[in-house]
Amino acid sequence: MDQFIFILTRPDNIPITMLLILVLVCLYTALKQAFKHDRLIEEGREDEIYEDMIK
Repeated sequence: MDQFIFILTRPDNIPITMLLILVLVCLYTALKQAFKHDRLIEEGREDEIYEDMIK
């Protein structure tokens, strides 16, 4: 584990590490919204999806 952290924190690898974290945050946000919209569709409230997106 120490070697893995050493490689991640090297100056030339920091942008790659930050990019991976950013991708995971964006993926989490997108999936959270998708599941919320799917739940609204199942409940028959499709018109609320657009209102939720423009908030």
